[in-house]
Amino acid sequence: MNIDRIMEMACIIVFFVGFYGLIASNNAIKSIASITVMELAVIMFFLTFGFFPGIRPPIGRYIAYSPYAVADPLPQALMITAIIIGIAITAINLTMLITLVRQYKSADWEIIRKKSRE
Repeated sequence: MNIDRIMEMACIIVFFVGFYGLIASNNAIKSIASITVMELAVIMFFLTFGFFPGIRPPIGRYIAYSPYAVADPLPQALMITAIIIGIAITAINLTMLITLVRQYKSADWEIIRKKSRE
């Protein structure tokens, strides 16, 4: 098994670990952390998708008339954007969590659900 398949499988495993944490957790903080883990697994997957040994960075002397294989910078730029969006989403989730904790005095989904119906 070559290294790119191992990295892809590791990303898929990390994604499903985050998915399990999202499904199995009753705590809102753990849910937010699980969503972040899933997001990072997707970013890792896309960054490792075009990886192969011997690839060079697309900067400096490698870019102009190089016999070396050069990495495509587009997925890297898109994943930087995805990281920034993920940070913003996590910040919004934490802000909403702070509001829920102040209102219902708990970070447990079941307690919040029961108190919101009252």
